[in-house]
Amino acid sequence: MEKILISACLVGDKTKYDGKSNYNPLIKDLLEKYELIPFCPEVEGGLSIPRKPSERKGDKVINSIGKDVTKQFALGAEKAYNICMYLGITTVILKEYSPSCGVNQIYDGTFSHKLIDGQGYTAEYLSSKGIKVLSENDISSLL
Repeated sequence: MEKILISACLVGDKTKYDGKSNYNPLIKDLLEKYELIPFCPEVEGGLSIPRKPSERKGDKVINSIGKDVTKQFALGAEKAYNICMYLGITTVILKEYSPSCGVNQIYDGTFSHKLIDGQGYTAEYLSSKGIKVLSENDISSLL
């Protein structure tokens, strides 16, 4: 069975910055065809649950109180890539709009809830390494 790395919040893990999840009901259908490997790059990069929300601002990631958390985001992205290489994973499904996992859009870095075209830190890193990066909006294309 093909393995897919997936944002842990999408499978129901309470890894969001606010301690909640982003459970997607299509997960049960995915499990019939794929082995899902849940992963949260923010938590694996060393950030806590709960934590201050963060947004990308250029090449940096800054939280809502102005702290630069780029180092933690970069570490989480590297760990995601290492897991993909170790397990032979070529496709990932990530949470849209997230500063780590956003595939097509992210928040603009002003904490004003404005979306812009762009990718989260992990999505961008994995894409640059040749990993196929999908958002949860693409799940139905895999079923």
